[in-house]
Amino acid sequence: MRIILVCAAVLLQFGLGLRPLLAHGSPSRWPAVAAFVVLACVTAACCGWVLRRRPLPVALVTAATPVVLAASFCATAAVAPEQRFQAPDWSFGLVGWHLLVLLLDRARVLVAALATHLVASAGLFLAAGVPDRAAFGAAGATAFAALAVQLAVLLITRVLHRQSHEAVTEAEERDRLATRMLAAHQWERDRHSVFAGQLGATLPLLAGLADGALDPRDAGTRRRCALAATQLRRLFAENDEVPDPLVHEVAACVDAAERRGVDVSFAVSGAAMPVPSQVRRELTGPVITGLSAARGRARVSVLRTDEEVRIAVVADARADVVTASTGRVVVECGVHGEYLRLEARWRKRPG
Repeated sequence: MRIILVCAAVLLQFGLGLRPLLAHGSPSRWPAVAAFVVLACVTAACCGWVLRRRPLPVALVTAATPVVLAASFCATAAVAPEQRFQAPDWSFGLVGWHLLVLLLDRARVLVAALATHLVASAGLFLAAGVPDRAAFGAAGATAFAALAVQLAVLLITRVLHRQSHEAVTEAEERDRLATRMLAAHQWERDRHSVFAGQLGATLPLLAGLADGALDPRDAGTRRRCALAATQLRRLFAENDEVPDPLVHEVAACVDAAERRGVDVSFAVSGAAMPVPSQVRRELTGPVITGLSAARGRARVSVLRTDEEVRIAVVADARADVVTASTGRVVVECGVHGEYLRLEARWRKRPG
């Protein structure tokens, strides 16, 4: 919009203002010529920012606004009193366009500047003596026509700006909604994948028990059942909305072990911190393995700092438990007498 206003100001100044300045004599032409040059310089100064679609600097607006009003006053004062608000008074309607260029995004200041310009021009008009009815009516019609157009431009600009802002806001809201929907669909697909993978590993165990291929009295079978039960218990806990998901999922594993009669000591140190769901699965993997292999006693500890999360399990289990580190979680395994110790460690990446 400012580019259109700059073009309008240039065309009006040189197309409609230059001819009256040169054609109509006045008692002192040089102030009017100086005012014309000043207005042209203000327009040229604004072009540097307007053509690059950048906002006008506050310093430029602050300095140029009073200069434009002063130039208008000088140009109007140089016109003969009987010619004010007529064709020789070229600056009256022109200055409003310069003010629109400068103050388009400052509506209240623009209205105040236009009012100041109108009051100053009316003061010069009335200072020369009380005009007759025809002159007064012509002056009023000229002032009304010029200011009505300029205020209409301001109003249209404000409406367009508000509509564009609302359109941008609606577009951003649609984008946010689409992003949330995609995230929800992805989360649902991940849930289905995780459940399918877990149930796929459990179904052969259930089938073996159903057809008698597996003996429920066998220690290995009971351990596989304990492992599957703990995995499913942790998987169900992953869907719960809780303030501390990691501790909630570890507690679900502890609860599954206690239901089997294992005496579990559970300790948590450190404040809650956000941990991605996949990392939580990898951190709780050794917990599930250790607790499902425990025969009667186990100890689980969660240690959290600003940079790292550690989960350790000590259980009276056999040493042939299989665990492996991943790209994000490091798993350590050790045997201390009759006890097996597993520790999973995840370090938060900086930033």
